[in-house]
Amino acid sequence: MANPGQVENRPPIYLYTDGASSGNPGPGGFGVVLKCAGVEKEISGGFACTTNNRMELLAVITGLEAIKWENAQVELYSDSQYVVNAINQGWLENWERKGWKRVKNPDLWQRFLPLYRKHRVTLHWIKGHAGHPENERCDKLAVDAGAGAVSRGEILPEDTGYTNSEDLTLL
Repeated sequence: MANPGQVENRPPIYLYTDGASSGNPGPGGFGVVLKCAGVEKEISGGFACTTNNRMELLAVITGLEAIKWENAQVELYSDSQYVVNAINQGWLENWERKGWKRVKNPDLWQRFLPLYRKHRVTLHWIKGHAGHPENERCDKLAVDAGAGAVSRGEILPEDTGYTNSEDLTLL
């Protein structure tokens, strides 16, 4: 048995994510592809009214939540500069230190942080819609879970974090 602080010799996890919304706000979805040691898993979900940035971040959260062990080495690929820069540029630490004041999507960022801190995550920005196979797959999953579901007549759940925080600014 390994010491609690010791990193186990496990393979890296490759996490690919994308979010989409048809209109901003509008129906939206997220797509996730996880790859580890020859095993691949896809996850997606959609909401009736949300934003692209919320779906980009929710894709990352959903992917991290799917990881079954702690302290995993995660190579995360996203086409969202919002998500990647928030972490790599230190914006997230500042937002947390300032008590989440005037931050968009604080509910999701607060859900993200413990997941991020539970693993060893390296974020990589990739250009969206540029032929990257996993990014293209995530985009297809995200669009299908959001706008695609609406076009099929499916009833999507409400993104309560969006309606509780974003819409109030319109009053």
